[in-house]
Amino acid sequence: MTAPPADFVVRLARSGATVAVGPADTILRALARAGVHIPHNCTAGICGICETRVLAGEPLHRDQIIDRCTTGARHRIMPCCSRSRSAELVLDL
Repeated sequence: MTAPPADFVVRLARSGATVAVGPADTILRALARAGVHIPHNCTAGICGICETRVLAGEPLHRDQIIDRCTTGARHRIMPCCSRSRSAELVLDL
């Protein structure tokens, strides 16, 4: 298995916007800087409030809710702490 990319982009399916996520960033923080608000609370992947549907790409789960083996794990992400294994992640936003 190859290492996840340090930088990746998140494409927002509804608006068509693309947002770069750097190696020290979270998806949530990068989207907030771009003016995209996602409801959130804990920012640690514990509460599940920010759960977002993934339409394409491979999430890298770093939360406490979604296990890699969980059914549907490829189709959901907690953007407050999780990242991407692929160069692009398409979210249902």
